[in-house]
Amino acid sequence: MERSEVDRKYLWKTEDIFPSDEAWEKSYAEAEQILDFSEFEGKLGKIENYVAYNQRLEQAAAKVERLYLYAHMRHDEDSRISKYTAMQSRAMSLYVRLSSATAFVEPELSALDEKTLQSYASDERLKDYDYFLRQLMKSKKHVLSAPEERLLAAGGEVFSQFRDIFSMIDNADMKFGTVTDKDGKEIQLTQGMYGVILHGSDRELRKNAFHEFYKSYIALTNTIAATYYGNVKKDVYLSRVRGYDSCLQRALDGEDVQTCVYENLISSVNENLPDMHRYIALRKKLLGLDEQHMYDIYVPLVEDAELKLSYEEACDMVVKGLSPLGEEYCSLLKKGFAEGWVDVCETTGKRSGAYSTGTYGLHPYVLLNYQQSTHDIFTIAHEMGHSLHTYYSNANQPYAKADYRIFVAEVASTVNEVLLQKYILSQTKDVNMKKYLLNYFLDTVRTTLHRQTMFAEFEYLAHTAVEKGTPLTTDYCNEMYLGLNKKYYGDSIVHDEEIAYEWSRIPHFYNSFYVYKYATGIISAISIVNRILTEGEAAVRDYKKFLSSGGSDSPVELLKLAGVDLTKRDAFRTAMQAFRTTLDELETLTK
Repeated sequence: MERSEVDRKYLWKTEDIFPSDEAWEKSYAEAEQILDFSEFEGKLGKIENYVAYNQRLEQAAAKVERLYLYAHMRHDEDSRISKYTAMQSRAMSLYVRLSSATAFVEPELSALDEKTLQSYASDERLKDYDYFLRQLMKSKKHVLSAPEERLLAAGGEVFSQFRDIFSMIDNADMKFGTVTDKDGKEIQLTQGMYGVILHGSDRELRKNAFHEFYKSYIALTNTIAATYYGNVKKDVYLSRVRGYDSCLQRALDGEDVQTCVYENLISSVNENLPDMHRYIALRKKLLGLDEQHMYDIYVPLVEDAELKLSYEEACDMVVKGLSPLGEEYCSLLKKGFAEGWVDVCETTGKRSGAYSTGTYGLHPYVLLNYQQSTHDIFTIAHEMGHSLHTYYSNANQPYAKADYRIFVAEVASTVNEVLLQKYILSQTKDVNMKKYLLNYFLDTVRTTLHRQTMFAEFEYLAHTAVEKGTPLTTDYCNEMYLGLNKKYYGDSIVHDEEIAYEWSRIPHFYNSFYVYKYATGIISAISIVNRILTEGEAAVRDYKKFLSSGGSDSPVELLKLAGVDLTKRDAFRTAMQAFRTTLDELETLTK
């Protein structure tokens, strides 16, 4: 279907950003004139200059962000239109110029003495920047001398080479063969097709794809191991020269997160692995398998549990499902659905998938490709969770504090998914749908909490090994990863020898200590939902405080506003108990 055939009510309103392409061009020309910050360089030691700099920065950044938002949204509507591809590229070039023009600021501020920075942070004119300045003061002890910092900065491209090398191996050099399905049909294997096959019902095809897929990684495993070892050695080097106790401490310090959060996650999940083993055993039983293999782990336990709702019906269900969040929240949902926040339909040339986007001073936007599947209904709830988190933060925080960190970015979206799952489960009489929804939750926890924690534990062990002088060879990584796989998945599954190589295909391992945030996100969301459903209005008020807090403090402190303290074990126990209870329900339903 072409975009021109879609009813206007199903299209997002880009005219709320700019009324026309001509207006965009006019704003672009204006933005080019305000990207020179050289007059402030070397002068930030005077508070008046720093105040004036921030005022100029906010003006320039807001303009550039709006230009990019419009261009990338128009491009995503139809990637065949080269005009918008060019506009997106031009807007990105403004981002790069702005970043380059302001690169002097943090080093210059870091060079100021503690007393000066303290006075800046407590000055009323800089109250929007007090958290940023406090963070800067905290990191000062890890900042080196100006010549040393220049040397490190010059090595930036070298340090990123390991990620780039893996990306080239994984995306360009990796060649996969063909596999045959149960009917003898030949299928070309690709990264994307592999995931589709593992979720499919053809077991012969899954088995063939699994073995064929890993052949390609095994053939290059020594090269990948050397690349990963180099990446970890780079992390060790940077953490030591900056005076950190460990790579983990350096990585989490950048997010303003304590290492005890990471440690709590791994120990809590490990303590509750018997429940995961129960789930894996139940999957084996329900799939009717004599032997369950790693290529069986993604197969849905329930097929054909589709609600098949129109978009309007789906939106209505989402509003009802999220009613525990209160009338104001639901009114904002309805406003978003009715007033051009959402681009609904799949059309030719449109970007696939779904996302939420936006910029300060505007309502958020959501891209969908709605197909009436049950999964698509959850996608609406998920993306509107992101959007209303952005809406509340922008409405209640100044520009400098509105952006929330990645650490908390998935909390609001997951809260919505969990609430919707519970609502549909309470409403349906269809046993098949009940099984689908219970399994949906269990699989979400398995992939987002348990699997990502297993990855996080692997990263921790790998970095600790290198910190102690142990090289990361293929054999060492394989032994470590296979041991974790056996620990996390238990005895009800065959740990195929290829799974020992899975570490070699995870791109996130080149962005060290990142994946744990997915796990802490779902733990926080489950804990928040539990509070809302048991404590009601008081918990909703606390949750709204969190949604409204943007990036005004440490993400761990902001989650405490919603009643979640990740420095303690309570939230972790709540999430594990929710998994256990849901597993009990599915076991009872399938006896």
